[in-house]
Amino acid sequence: MRANTIALVLALAAAPLRPNAAQQTTPTTYRFTPDTNWNTLDHRHPVARRIKPGDVVITKTLDASGYDDRDVQRAASGNPMVGPFYVEGAEPGDALVVHFRRIRVNRPTAWSLYRLGTFALLPDAIERLYPNSYKPNSVRPNRSNLLLWDVDVARATVKLRDPVSAVSKLEFAAQPMLGVVGVAPAGDFAPTSGPSDNYGGNMDFNEIREGATVFLPVFHAGALLFIGDGHALMADGEPTGAGLETSMDVEFSTELRKGARLTNPRVENADYVIAVGSQREFVSTLDYALRVATTDMARWLVDDYKLEPWAAHMMINAVGEYEVVTVAGSMALKVAKKHLPARAP
Repeated sequence: MRANTIALVLALAAAPLRPNAAQQTTPTTYRFTPDTNWNTLDHRHPVARRIKPGDVVITKTLDASGYDDRDVQRAASGNPMVGPFYVEGAEPGDALVVHFRRIRVNRPTAWSLYRLGTFALLPDAIERLYPNSYKPNSVRPNRSNLLLWDVDVARATVKLRDPVSAVSKLEFAAQPMLGVVGVAPAGDFAPTSGPSDNYGGNMDFNEIREGATVFLPVFHAGALLFIGDGHALMADGEPTGAGLETSMDVEFSTELRKGARLTNPRVENADYVIAVGSQREFVSTLDYALRVATTDMARWLVDDYKLEPWAAHMMINAVGEYEVVTVAGSMALKVAKKHLPARAP
């Protein structure tokens, strides 16, 4: 073999491996306005848009009663969702990673329920509640238990319009979030957009806001992602059963973690990793959800951060932060990133 040939072979061997031209794709940005919204997470729904990991989707969501950014009803009430988005290459056993680049209120009003849910109160308090009726049809037809809030989009504030308190302005900083983020669950199960479980769904977690990343197990080819149910603001626990419900402008991108085999949704932001224990359909107990969240966090710390199982338990015991996601039966367990070792490659 000649010397120049040997040099060429050695140079090729030392060069880093690069994807071929067919693999080098530029992410595409899609502006997607749905003409159909769904109230079930069903893998049999027609695909709304096929996207590749890295592509950016810019879309709009309706409020929980099906009204759009012009306050016109476009879909049936009950958390109508945009989707499903088919992510190329997603297979059962993978994790779908959804990066929420933008979540913004896109209309000047929101609505809420009029009083705390009986599921959030002691029985003796329920007997003394004020009537759950204010002004029939003032916010939505055939509803008397809704209140209207004004949203100042420019100032990012919300203020209750009516009734007016004599002692508080009831004006707060807005914190837009998405209540529903989920994929089509395993098999032919097609839950409504009311509950949540290992597929995500109506988690109603107020940490799912702009800048957050949501991790979901994949059960079907393409993952089949659904989003919806925007809130301008919502307390921990959603104690009335609704946030400040409104429509949203949403921008997101996705990636895949091949073979991750997640068992439950996870959320990550700049400061925390968060395991979510969602209520199962017909199982609404916080103790069950707490166990789900704790079990998944321990697994996360062992698998991704390579802590010994006993060290993961001690980490949770020392600095874990529990948060009630919904009083109807969902919990989150947060661990601040400042306590974590560098993530294993």
